[in-house]
Amino acid sequence: MKLYYKPGACSLASHIVLEQIGKPFDLDKVDTAAKKTESGDDFLAINPKGVVPTLEYADGEYLTEGPAILQFLADSAGDTTLAPKAGTIERARVQEILNFTGSALHAAFKPMFGPGLSDADKDKARENIGRNMNWLEGLLSDGRPFLTGENFTVADAYAFVVANWSPRVGVDLSRWPNVAAFVARVAERPAVVAAMKSEGLI
Repeated sequence: MKLYYKPGACSLASHIVLEQIGKPFDLDKVDTAAKKTESGDDFLAINPKGVVPTLEYADGEYLTEGPAILQFLADSAGDTTLAPKAGTIERARVQEILNFTGSALHAAFKPMFGPGLSDADKDKARENIGRNMNWLEGLLSDGRPFLTGENFTVADAYAFVVANWSPRVGVDLSRWPNVAAFVARVAERPAVVAAMKSEGLI
């Protein structure tokens, strides 16, 4: 398998899960502005959407969209802790958080990485981030270590990556102590450390 990634982007979640499942894989860094891979390929020929992550999982076969890749990786490894069995409420809870992270939390951060955003628009974006952080804070308020309970899942990998962008955009995670503790806890996991070191993030 090969993961096309950008350091620190949402593709980091897929990188973390690849480290977690322990199967061999290759990496190819993508310049998403130039649409070129580090190996010299035209990234648009690989993924016409032009975004990471993209997973090459068989000869000429590619999978896109982070939540789909995360679940595929866990399922292909037979890891029902990372992604509980399909058709169970436990799997639905993981999918619920994956969908929330992608459609709400990640989307709230997205304007902060665009060019030419006014200070007023930045403040509005931070307010939107805060509203979504409030939901995560409440979810973790019962003392659970991870977002669906006792086990680290693919949903935690994705939510960790997005929440960890907070310092880059001037959002102080200390406003949400449960989320801050969650981010710190996940950051210590060996698979997370390995992925972040590989991407030059630590």
